Amino acid sequence: MGNIGSSGDNQVDLSIVIPVYNEEESVCALHSAILSAVVPLSLRFEIIFVDDGSSDSTYDRLKQIKHSDPHIKVIRLRRNAGQTPAMRAGFDAARAPIIISMDGDLQNDPRDIPKLLAKIDEGYDLVCGWRVNRQDKLISRKIPSRIANRLIAQVTGVYIRDNGCSLKAYRAEMIKQLKLYSDMHRFIPAVSTLAGARIAEVAVSHHARQFGKSKYGISRTIKVIFDLMAIKMLIGFSSRPIVYFSLASLLVWALALLNIGIFSYEYLSKDVQSGFMIPAGVVLVLIGSACFTLLLGLIAESVASMGGFKQRDILLYRWEE
Repeated sequence: MGNIGSSGDNQVDLSIVIPVYNEEESVCALHSAILSAVVPLSLRFEIIFVDDGSSDSTYDRLKQIKHSDPHIKVIRLRRNAGQTPAMRAGFDAARAPIIISMDGDLQNDPRDIPKLLAKIDEGYDLVCGWRVNRQDKLISRKIPSRIANRLIAQVTGVYIRDNGCSLKAYRAEMIKQLKLYSDMHRFIPAVSTLAGARIAEVAVSHHARQFGKSKYGISRTIKVIFDLMAIKMLIGFSSRPIVYFSLASLLVWALALLNIGIFSYEYLSKDVQSGFMIPAGVVLVLIGSACFTLLLGLIAESVASMGGFKQRDILLYRWEE
């Protein structure tokens, strides 16, 4: 792991980002487990807990841990924003060239961190954990996850066995460039391919949840589908969006011309008994839709040529000093 420690005196070698929500019973044990796994590596590290607006005593527990350990930093979101915004807040605050992300419920095993770092040292930009023996409920968690992984692979062309595993290692220069929103954290491998990232997978351990209950259920699959549609557009349209919008516009124009032909035939033959007459309003709507689609393509092309949207994170959070 000699390539990792290349930061200055005021820097750290490794940042560990952990979003937590109502994990008051887990954070102390997780902190101890991380220290046991990382201290022997002789790296300068920081542990960034991001409290995603917890309603229990998670934040109070984190403050206690911070007072006893200088490695700890705590970010508190002002509301429950979700895992992706919480992860992004942690990524923004991370100072190290290598970042590890993991869940805060003790299901990810910190002892797998050295394996991820070793893979990063081979030159990869993103290393994804793969929960080989996943300890979750079959119906509500494992089956939806398998379906989601296959859908993501088919739609994006990026074949990752376990997109939902939060235990990952990133090069900071790559992950900090990605624009993450909604529940996009599970699509990080797909989005990172736009930046030409080299991706690897490592088999990792997975433990049954010890405390509390899962924050996710089978209903999350629906949201994954909508996010997947957005990712497909991002990957497919990012280079030359005008091409795709023009094709869509041509298709609508073809429908409009077809309806004009049918309308003209019905009108000239005067044989309205033998078929149906297409209202002229339908033709006008189709023409208008075709023009609007082409206009959207021109706008998208202009945005792409200027380097894309310059997003600003409107989520408010604060450090615990």
